[in-house]
Amino acid sequence: MNIVLTMNQLAPTLQTEVSEYQMKQFQELIAKLFQCCQERMQYQCERFGLPDAELRCLGLFGEERYLTAKGIAHKMNVVKSRVSKIVDGLIRKKLIQRIKDPEDSRVSLLSLTPEGLKKLNKINDFLENVHHQVLLQMAPDQRMAVLTNLDILKASMEAVKEMME
Repeated sequence: MNIVLTMNQLAPTLQTEVSEYQMKQFQELIAKLFQCCQERMQYQCERFGLPDAELRCLGLFGEERYLTAKGIAHKMNVVKSRVSKIVDGLIRKKLIQRIKDPEDSRVSLLSLTPEGLKKLNKINDFLENVHHQVLLQMAPDQRMAVLTNLDILKASMEAVKEMME
């Protein structure tokens, strides 16, 4: 019999005391990981000649063939006027293009240009290589432990996020 429990179902049994040392260590590790990710993002922006917001926006097209400004604003959690500036920058760089929605001419769809697709593929290849190199720094059994624990961390963070809503 296979029983699957959600984090909320497990929460009452998992809530034991957290030592001050564990709290401090957790906060420091999260801060260091975040800083490491920010530094990688800065390097990535410089390497691909795109500001952070444009790089993140371009990445959204990996999941979708067409996006709207409203959809981008929602996914990036920014206001639509900010998206307009980001989109205009990507259009000037010939990485995305505006096309009219065939079903509603009032709506503009955004899609990658061939040049944008090529740049996105290079960015994704770079990210895959970075992640591969990080995993190579660990022994195979450590990789499995890290991946399992990151999954637990993600679920815990999502559970806490739900409690804040």
